[in-house]
Amino acid sequence: MQKLLLLGDEAIAQGAIDAGLSGIYAYPGTPSTEITQYVISSKEAREKNIKATWTTNEKTSAEAALGMSYAGKRAMVCMKHVGLNVAADAFINSSITGANGGILFVVADDPSMHSSQNEQDSRFYGKFAMIPILEPSDQQEAYDMVHYGFDLSEKFGIPVMLRITTRLAHSRAGVTRKLPRQQNEIKLPANLKQFILLPSIARKQYKGLLNNQRHFLNEAESSDFNHFRDGKDKTMGIITCGLAYNYLLENFPDGGIPYPVLKISQYPAPEKLVEKLYNECDSVLVLEEGYPLVEELLRGLLNNGKTIKGRLDGTIPRDGELNPGIVATALGSEMAVSRQVPAIVANRPPSLCKGCSHIDSYSVLNEAIAQYGKGRVFADIGCYTLGALAPYNAINTCVDMGASITMAKGASDAGLRPAVAVIGDSTFTHSGITGLLDAVNEKSSITVIILDNSTTAMTGGQPSAAFAKIEDICKGLGVEDEHIRIIKPLNKRHEENLDVLKEELAYEGVSVVIPRRECIQTLNKRMRDKQKLKEKRVDA
Repeated sequence: MQKLLLLGDEAIAQGAIDAGLSGIYAYPGTPSTEITQYVISSKEAREKNIKATWTTNEKTSAEAALGMSYAGKRAMVCMKHVGLNVAADAFINSSITGANGGILFVVADDPSMHSSQNEQDSRFYGKFAMIPILEPSDQQEAYDMVHYGFDLSEKFGIPVMLRITTRLAHSRAGVTRKLPRQQNEIKLPANLKQFILLPSIARKQYKGLLNNQRHFLNEAESSDFNHFRDGKDKTMGIITCGLAYNYLLENFPDGGIPYPVLKISQYPAPEKLVEKLYNECDSVLVLEEGYPLVEELLRGLLNNGKTIKGRLDGTIPRDGELNPGIVATALGSEMAVSRQVPAIVANRPPSLCKGCSHIDSYSVLNEAIAQYGKGRVFADIGCYTLGALAPYNAINTCVDMGASITMAKGASDAGLRPAVAVIGDSTFTHSGITGLLDAVNEKSSITVIILDNSTTAMTGGQPSAAFAKIEDICKGLGVEDEHIRIIKPLNKRHEENLDVLKEELAYEGVSVVIPRRECIQTLNKRMRDKQKLKEKRVDA
């Protein structure tokens, strides 16, 4: 079969196309974005009429995928780890509804917080939902696990989680494709009440989920993705999870690992294999990316006096990504020092692009609010979060998607006036609308600045669900027409924009100011594409 050089994200996307995918839904979020983008850009996917779309948020993605599963088709929903928080209601309940067509929840975790608010480990969500979890150690496994995951989902009628991390998502390797499979035909659930979670139905299906736990464990015990590799030196046994297996291999380039090794890439953790390694070795080192899920399991089940090393005892740092150097140090290897990456280039903090409309918006905001004092601006997640840095120093909070409006409302309720919320156009439709409705219903004294650059800029310029709709949404929520103000953030309009913002800051009620100018990056790309098309026509 054909071999391709693919990112981990792309391997998952191609695997889904080849495995008979009918629909993929996502809200863009690094490091998961490239999965859906690959399918959207795939000619093969278009020829197969695969539905590939960006949605308003992760919850709507999960529910759309669940609807496709209901109809008997294979569906995939993709998100980053904090996006799973948004989708949690649908995700947790999907383990009770079960699946009809195969459904995969692909969640990309971000250890070291390269572009995230936290390091949460999505395996705990999967464990909480009591569904099978797959965690590839390389790009080929990521591709293969998509096929297996759909089969597993349809075998047991259950959603399956595929958990990856940043390094796997954004590194490349050769991937051998399998023969393409046909998409499922539409087939409604045999039990048409399966997806109705009335308590009387949910109780029965929850018992079914509980009864399936032993089957999930048996699948993990016999899985090709989990394997035990014996070693002569029994002073230590090593358990590796997902990508950590590669970091171990990099410390033994000749393949001669002297210790017994258990590779875990399918959960629930294979208890018999774990017990085998524990019983044969004097101590155990656990290498896992993220939280100490397996280490905690090991201490709970088998802590019979043997030394267990990992994140909990400090052998592995509790925060941040694993890397070969950290693994070498944990092994007591002399290579530990040489494994550290030298600082060849000084770190460069992120910054707003030259010509970015947010720069002009923050310039106006800083001047308008100066008379009231600092600490009054509640911001959100997007490129504009960089307004927290010098030279702008314009915002005071960034917690989660949509929190700017609701935090501003809470501060206003506490008596902080004026209270300002800064939110992007895409984030507004993702999670800001309900907060604005609360503010309107309570007649809160807040000023909401919706920075409209007509795209989801931070993740690469995907379409914004808010495009050409913001004013109508605000009107529909009950914001008064005269307090929905549109400005164009340009330096030459600074004074008139300043007058508008000052007026709305002084207003005792809900006001919305919309600075509107296209993202400089998407504008430049649009102009380049236009020029290329013009040159092509001339050549023709």
